Amino acid sequence: MARDAAATRERILAAATDEFSAHGLAGGRVERIAAQAQCNVRMIYAYYGGKVGLFDTTLAEALRRMAENVPPRPEDLAGWAGDVFDHHQHFPEVLRLSMWAQLERPEALAEPREVYQNKALAVATAAARPLSAVDVLVFIYAIAQAWQLSPKGLTALAENPANSHGIAARRQSVVTAVERMLQAQS
Repeated sequence: MARDAAATRERILAAATDEFSAHGLAGGRVERIAAQAQCNVRMIYAYYGGKVGLFDTTLAEALRRMAENVPPRPEDLAGWAGDVFDHHQHFPEVLRLSMWAQLERPEALAEPREVYQNKALAVATAAARPLSAVDVLVFIYAIAQAWQLSPKGLTALAENPANSHGIAARRQSVVTAVERMLQAQS
């Protein structure tokens, strides 16, 4: 039976996303990744050079997919903030991977700088504001990610925190907060 290297790499990245988002780099186990990906540990080392290389690739791929799935909309930054909120609701592992990287491997986060520069340029060309484009982006990300980053003990206080009505209300709050921030900057 012929091997399909691309399919093996995809299975490894999917398994690594699950493992590293749950346990981080230090707690992630290559053996568990290999078992979930239905490959052997040698394949992981052959394709990624080791656990650190696999973590970096997993993080870069997750951030690349997010950039593709949720490109900035300079003409509707508030709507884009809602899209970022939605992305984190549907793919919380991306934010968890980013948080683990900030804690355990901050040098891995330098890679998407170009992506953020492109977003900042798009925001900067949308309209002149007293806040810099980077400040606007940081604000949008902070608001859009706040629910996912809040302590579970706090979010558990919300009545039915996972129901669609509550999620829709939180999304609308994100959009409204960004709209008001942009109006204040006009």
